[in-house]
Amino acid sequence: MKKIRVPENLTTQAYRRIREFILEGGMDDRERLTEEFLASQLGISKSPIREALTRLETEGLLRIEPRRGAYLRKYTAKEAEDLYDLREALESHAIRTARITPRVVQGLRAHLEKMTAHYSSSDKIPWIEEDAAFHNAIAQATGNQLLVHALENLQHQLWLFRRKIYDLSSSNALVAHEEIVNCLERDDRARADEIMREHISISCRALVEVMDAQTKHVA
Repeated sequence: MKKIRVPENLTTQAYRRIREFILEGGMDDRERLTEEFLASQLGISKSPIREALTRLETEGLLRIEPRRGAYLRKYTAKEAEDLYDLREALESHAIRTARITPRVVQGLRAHLEKMTAHYSSSDKIPWIEEDAAFHNAIAQATGNQLLVHALENLQHQLWLFRRKIYDLSSSNALVAHEEIVNCLERDDRARADEIMREHISISCRALVEVMDAQTKHVA
């Protein structure tokens, strides 16, 4: 006789709560998450916790060590470059296939306004969240939910090191985003694609340089 599976919605809720905890900076690279700790915090049994942790490991946010617990996934500079390379390809496809309507343009400009406000007040975490929301809005306009999910997953992985080493003062995102919106509004997809690729490439180089410098400092 097979055991009754834990309701999927309970596992999904655990997954979402743990993911939020990670992305909000609830743990650092040296801390570990155990099934016992999470079960006590969330008030549920360990079974849905175990399934949630496995899903987060599959998505690249955690690494699980048997009988020890789960730790934040650590990325090398090469792995970061690979993530950005994949992101560039997916973002380019989104730019070229998105159905740009006046409502989509209005939404993108709303994200720009919020980013401008966060930049002025030097609020890095809300800035990064709004930056991701801007890119997500373009992906959503494609109507391809597989693409949306893939980009969201990439953003979550990139967040693990962006939240610590991202330099808001040197970001070119506001200028790039505004140019992208202007191009999309006049249906210049080729130029919007070019700006998007350049924007992602610049972000990649800046972050990889910091990661390389940190690695050399530790060594």
